[in-house]
Amino acid sequence: MTTFYLVRHAAHALQDRQLLVGRMPGVGLGEEGRRQLAFLQAQFAGVPLVDAVYSGPLERAAATAAALGRPVTVAAELDELDYGAWTGCGIEELAGDRRWQDWNGFRSTARIPSGESMLEVQTRAVGLIQRLCADQPAGRIVLVTHGDVIRAALLHFLAMPLDLYARLEIDPGSLSILRVETWGACIVRLNHTSAHPP
Repeated sequence: MTTFYLVRHAAHALQDRQLLVGRMPGVGLGEEGRRQLAFLQAQFAGVPLVDAVYSGPLERAAATAAALGRPVTVAAELDELDYGAWTGCGIEELAGDRRWQDWNGFRSTARIPSGESMLEVQTRAVGLIQRLCADQPAGRIVLVTHGDVIRAALLHFLAMPLDLYARLEIDPGSLSILRVETWGACIVRLNHTSAHPP
C-alpha cells in the first residue's frame, strides 16, 4: 500500500481576485497562505515517516512544500493546469465566451485555447502516482500541487468522469489522503483544512 498526502498549495497573493493565475510567474503566497502553512506543518508533525516530498515547479507550490521541512523533488507532472490564452484573464471577462462555458460544463472534452485539457492534466498526475506506487509500494509520499491536479487524480481513482470535477472541493492549504493498493484505491481524507476538520 502506498499512501499519498495530496496537498494543495497554500493561498497565493491573488487568491480572491477571480483571476485565472495559472502558470503566471512570480505569484507567491499571500498572508492567508502563510497562516495555512502552520496548519500543514502541524499535520505532518504527526506523520512518523515520509519517504518523499514532490512539488509542482511554481513558486506557491514550492514554498508550501519547503515549509514541510523535508527534502523536495520538483515534478513537472504536478504543475498547474496550463490556462494558455486565458492566463491572467478575469472570470467576468470570460463569462460570455462559449469556450469558457464548455470548459466549465464539459471538462472531459473541452480544451483551453492554447492550453491543456483536463484529460492531459489527469494523465500526467495519475501517471506520476502509478510510477511512484511501483517504485515505493509501501511508501508515504507527499505531493504538493494545485486544485485541478488533485481533483483530476482523485476522480480517476474514484472512477468518476472529469465532468464532475466541481463535486470535489479542494481548498488552498488543504490535505487529502489517498491510499493505493494492488486491488484499487481508497480516499481516506478529503479537503482537510483548519476550517474543515475531518
